[in-house]
Amino acid sequence: MVHKAVIPVAGLGTRLLPLTKALPKEMLPIGDKPVLEHTIRELVDSGIDEITIVTSARKDLVQRHFAPDGDLERELRAAGKDELAEAVAELSSLAHITYLYQNGPYGNGTPVLNAARVIGDEPFMVLWADDVFVAEVPRAKQLKAAYEASGAPVLALMPMAVEDASRYGVPVVEEDLGGGRMRISGLVEKPRPEEAPSHFAAIGGYVVTPGVVAELEAATRRWYDNPEGEVYLTDALHRHAAANPVYGQVIDGTWYDTGSPLNYLKAQFAAALAHPVYGPELRKLALES
Repeated sequence: MVHKAVIPVAGLGTRLLPLTKALPKEMLPIGDKPVLEHTIRELVDSGIDEITIVTSARKDLVQRHFAPDGDLERELRAAGKDELAEAVAELSSLAHITYLYQNGPYGNGTPVLNAARVIGDEPFMVLWADDVFVAEVPRAKQLKAAYEASGAPVLALMPMAVEDASRYGVPVVEEDLGGGRMRISGLVEKPRPEEAPSHFAAIGGYVVTPGVVAELEAATRRWYDNPEGEVYLTDALHRHAAANPVYGQVIDGTWYDTGSPLNYLKAQFAAALAHPVYGPELRKLALES
């Protein structure tokens, strides 16, 4: 069973500058919650309650958001705002959250390896905190089910237009197993459209096993011997898939990548329109304009 997860948040958020110069991109609001809180709630709703956040010294706001704040709770209760006090108290009890500072070569494989050394010899989930999924069944729950059915690493997949292949890692699909589950034998990073091995994109979500962690360890040793390039999780999955089962799960839902300005705005609009209180008013405003 997968009951632990890793969320890397140490990135600089350069695609959203100057908005993210002081404010971590993971703390940007989507509706009435920051992006990171949406991710943590998704994990909790999927039965994952031990979460490691790999961060950097410049992102203390992340820890402050989820830290207990007894003074604020007492002030709210004294003012008769018990509902708000409960909402503040809940943030520190959503899950068992631990924090690590990222240390090692550049690339998204490094925070995963940092956390794996603490988690130990068991599978865990990796989600990026700039992805928001709107789905009846949470993306994390879909990935968990795929891992439990296969006992092997799993990547979240979404259908893509082939002309967009150069923006994504594209899986080599060996067999379609039905139900959106596929056996894959590798990943091609950002291929030209005419060279794309499938019409699926690997997006933000993985179940990582000790075998994949071993590939990250090996990649990091190679980097220290010859410090060029970056250490990527997708490269480790590609190497692992050459000799071991790896699966992809097409996620049933809508994906918003909040890491770019336009997609962040789209996610904001989608969350606002879906809100039970604000949505109807905003639809009226749209009709009026």
